[in-house]
Amino acid sequence: MAEAVLSNPRIILLLEHFNIYVPLYEKTIADICNEKHIDTKLFIAFANLYNGVEYTSPVHFNFDQVNQIIRFLKNSHTYYTAEIYPDISSIIREMYTSNGQKEISMVEEFFNEYFHEVMEHLNYEDEIAFPYMTSLYEHIEKDMPFTESTKYSVKDYKDHHNDIEEKLADLKNLLVKYLPPTNDQQKRRRLYLSLHELEYDLNIHAIIEDMILIPLVERMEQSVKQPG
Repeated sequence: MAEAVLSNPRIILLLEHFNIYVPLYEKTIADICNEKHIDTKLFIAFANLYNGVEYTSPVHFNFDQVNQIIRFLKNSHTYYTAEIYPDISSIIREMYTSNGQKEISMVEEFFNEYFHEVMEHLNYEDEIAFPYMTSLYEHIEKDMPFTESTKYSVKDYKDHHNDIEEKLADLKNLLVKYLPPTNDQQKRRRLYLSLHELEYDLNIHAIIEDMILIPLVERMEQSVKQPG
């Protein structure tokens, strides 16, 4: 596992989303997955995404993995709201304090509006979509009727899904191409790299939802409609 992190620093963020922390000693991926009760096939599928491997051949995951996926995604939500967003917001405020440019004030307003949309998306998942999926799994595991399926389905989740990465690309373009020159290049670099880090992780977050979680929950719903 340590070699995976040393070869790609982004893997350390993947580990944190799985509640895995350094030091890793000489433990293998299988060792750590067994310790943390993580499906090794699921971990490798996610690690491939962080290594830039395109997800073209869907893996057939079991229903048991749905809670592991949800826990991973919820941990990523915490990273966005408690760490990376405050960092970006702080850098933008530093830039404005240093220069007072109205353009930087517009950047701050743009980013705050963008992150408000992100928070709506994350709150919807945490308060509606994920509890539904967890309840669905519990009913399947206990072989109980699932009457909630008539009120909500993963289709509602798909319809609610929007592209929360697109505006980040617009903000990066603004920063690199158009924001007037000043003496705050170090802060601009920090801001650009932080925006890139957020965009990178959000993109993987969306792939996991669209190509792994949603198809899995659709199969779960089908099993409820057609028992056995």
